[in-house]
Amino acid sequence: MPPFTPLDFQLVLLRRMADHQPGLVEAARHELGASAGRMREANKRWQAMVRSPRSRSAAARYRQVLGEPESAEPRRIGDLECEARRWPVPLWPDLRFEVLVAADGMVWNEWLVRAPGAAGPDLRTLDDLAPWSCTVDEAARAFAPARPLQGSAPTRWGLAFRAPDGAGAVREVVAEFTWGLLQRTAVGEEAAG
Repeated sequence: MPPFTPLDFQLVLLRRMADHQPGLVEAARHELGASAGRMREANKRWQAMVRSPRSRSAAARYRQVLGEPESAEPRRIGDLECEARRWPVPLWPDLRFEVLVAADGMVWNEWLVRAPGAAGPDLRTLDDLAPWSCTVDEAARAFAPARPLQGSAPTRWGLAFRAPDGAGAVREVVAEFTWGLLQRTAVGEEAAG
């Protein structure tokens, strides 16, 4: 069997995003020069690696597939210490795939984040929240205070927050993210005071 490559990993990211953004995924798959069959096969192989009883740890699996991280730095989240490892993702040059690894080698989180030094989006209104426009942390900072929500799958997150619409009314918003990248928003009623 051929090695599992960084291209295959990008196809795994896309496969999960296809549930919400099939058109964007189709365009990205074509940009990568990969068939729908290769995307399905990459996802199947990834799932087999993840679920195998003889599988490497998640941290070792990412290093095997993606190579040495572009950067690795200590990070403190509350009273927990970990290492943030980041790899480039050619499909999204301004993003990095980040894995937070505990001292014991356990992976705490794995998602897309903005690359250091890359300009993030200017998020001010609902109109700025287009699919694939921002990451979880960017939306949370722009529309603070945001409340995290449990996602519908292990690679999904949600945020609830308030944001102004084009007419200036402040609306209740639930944003859904896959692998840390915005997929869609649901806009509720105008928020009270």
